[in-house]
Amino acid sequence: MTYKVRDIKLAPKGKRMIEWAEHHMPVLMTIRREFSRTKPLKGLTVGAALHTEMKTAVLAKTLAAAGARVAITGCNPLSTRDEVAAALAREGINVYAWRGETTREYYANLNRVLDYEPDILVDDGADLISLVHIKRRGLVNRIRGASEETTTGINRLRTMASRGELKFPVMAVNDSPTKRLFDNRFGTAESTLQAIMGITNTLIAGKNVVVVGYGFVGRGITSRAKGLGAIVTVVEIDPINALEAAMDGFRVARMAEAARIGDIFITTTGNLKVIRKEHMRLMKDGAILCNAGHFNVEIDIPALVKLAVKRREVLEDVNEFQLRDGRRLYLLAEGRLVNLAGMRSLGHPMEIMDMSFALQALSTAYLAKHGRGLEPRVHDVPTEIDRKVAELKLRSLGIKLEKPTVEQCKYLRSWQIGT
Repeated sequence: MTYKVRDIKLAPKGKRMIEWAEHHMPVLMTIRREFSRTKPLKGLTVGAALHTEMKTAVLAKTLAAAGARVAITGCNPLSTRDEVAAALAREGINVYAWRGETTREYYANLNRVLDYEPDILVDDGADLISLVHIKRRGLVNRIRGASEETTTGINRLRTMASRGELKFPVMAVNDSPTKRLFDNRFGTAESTLQAIMGITNTLIAGKNVVVVGYGFVGRGITSRAKGLGAIVTVVEIDPINALEAAMDGFRVARMAEAARIGDIFITTTGNLKVIRKEHMRLMKDGAILCNAGHFNVEIDIPALVKLAVKRREVLEDVNEFQLRDGRRLYLLAEGRLVNLAGMRSLGHPMEIMDMSFALQALSTAYLAKHGRGLEPRVHDVPTEIDRKVAELKLRSLGIKLEKPTVEQCKYLRSWQIGT
């Protein structure tokens, strides 16, 4: 076992954090107990690029309990919790991650994971998978498959597949109902708004909050912001999403219009430069800009830097950009995932990641068994895996399902109504 972390002496604190997460992730712990008996990953190496924090540690330990040799690094230079990385190293996980990595260090750590010649990849954003296809093509034939956690990553991988460039199967964990409906909608909503309030100590109630994008993440954030008393405006490019936002009771406007009224701007699109220079020039003094998409490209940060005549850090993870006319705009967490990149940000609630990482664990075991027989494209997570996670979650909550009667089952199978 080898590792490269900021300070191994932080391990005791990280261990307590992991134990706290384990206590609140009963589904994944049930799977760990099962994996400890069956060892579905025995003899295999799993390489992972994930936000290296306490919930992720529960997944890494579960994969190790399944018999895998695990090598993990971060998928964002600012989202690693150094205490957790140190604790994972003490647990025998090969970990290469620390908060505040440079771009060069970030890619060096991805390569360190790939140096283990993994059989299966677990990715968040598809950087690890992409690196294999661009720089480490000698590993392609070894890899049985991969799983991907995010909308951004799945979009990249589907583009690769459509061009015939994806060389091994990938499980679209992000698109699974027990991930998308809960993680993307409820998890990101709570963690994003908690992060904004924790970093800035600002009030949400009464503020004009502009949410750019009305996908599952945008839907969740708008709903929670409204619940906190915000006046919410949605910016969209898709007519169906825009219509849904309007019928959900939100104001829908173009960015040029929303820019004039917003107090807090939250990007959720996965696309680049959705907030640009021409929008920043319209914003009011004191506007707060942050991103809940995977990469730090949604806010045009180079344009913001060029517009500013002064720049300073006023609070941890809050950078002030003063414009020529005296107006000040505030960028949170360097435009990276605000719910994970900020020092006060802990990411999605544990109960949400319990389901997402349960899907990752079961998908990894599925790839270990079936990966060699799957086509090199993006695959949906099998329905039986999705349902198993949902059933385990319900069981952990003490919720029981109604059972259909024999008559009801017969009725649903019939097509001749009334006979």
